[in-house]
Amino acid sequence: MKDYKDRVHTWGKIWSLSALAVLFSVPLIFSLYYNVFPQFNLLLKALSAVIPIYWGTAVVEVLTYTPMLGAGGTYLSFVSGNIANLKMPCAMNAMDRAKVNASSEEGEVISTIAIGASAITTTVVIAVGVIAFLPFTKYITDDGSDIKPAFENVIPALFGALGASYFAKYWKLSVLPILAGIIAYIFLPTLPVGTMIFVTIVASLAGAFGMYKLKWVE
Repeated sequence: MKDYKDRVHTWGKIWSLSALAVLFSVPLIFSLYYNVFPQFNLLLKALSAVIPIYWGTAVVEVLTYTPMLGAGGTYLSFVSGNIANLKMPCAMNAMDRAKVNASSEEGEVISTIAIGASAITTTVVIAVGVIAFLPFTKYITDDGSDIKPAFENVIPALFGALGASYFAKYWKLSVLPILAGIIAYIFLPTLPVGTMIFVTIVASLAGAFGMYKLKWVE
């Protein structure tokens, strides 16, 4: 397992840096081709308003997702993206069905496989969907379409279906994190998703520890 983890970290770093290089290469290539470069002082001024938010969110997401997804799953998720909406639910559902813990060696492998399969499936489905539905897009997503509201609620429906089973199974443990999330959004409605997940996880751990000490749960 040590050799496996060493290789995961080695290739994870290589592909993360490669993905970062590709992302930066796109604006660089356009700038070189058109010989147009942004003014450094204006760019720095614009970035100064958003960098603190994204840096904070990035740190919180790494601390939050890594224990849940494992090393391999974390590298794959951060390279392929859409972690909260897709990768994490896939990994958690796969580990739940396999009846393994996220911190175990089995959980590490199951999480990595699930996220890898999710990334491949997402790419294929999106490619097929774009090609197949392109002629019908205006009939599906236009303001006059009867099914447009369904496409605006895909993510809530996904998380509702995934969360319902956990809430029903561990309803005592779910009360506090749900309340914490509701209260946080009431007072901080613009809170990023990554930070919100961190808040609810802390509330969940604190609530579970308190209930265990009070012997409300075993």
